[in-house]
Amino acid sequence: MTTNGREQSAERRPAELYTGSERPYDPEDLVKASGREPTPASLEWARRLIAEEGPGAIERYLP
Repeated sequence: MTTNGREQSAERRPAELYTGSERPYDPEDLVKASGREPTPASLEWARRLIAEEGPGAIERYLP
């Protein structure tokens, strides 16, 4: 029995798990992952962070 009380899980899980920087993402993705609203200022913040830290910039905001 699963944690939802059923014989089968409520959803299918992906076969592989990915972290944020393993796949392409854009500044809006980074803004949303950080819990901010996608405003022009926050999108500019995300662009700068991606430019400074590279693809791994999103890692601190994802589990």
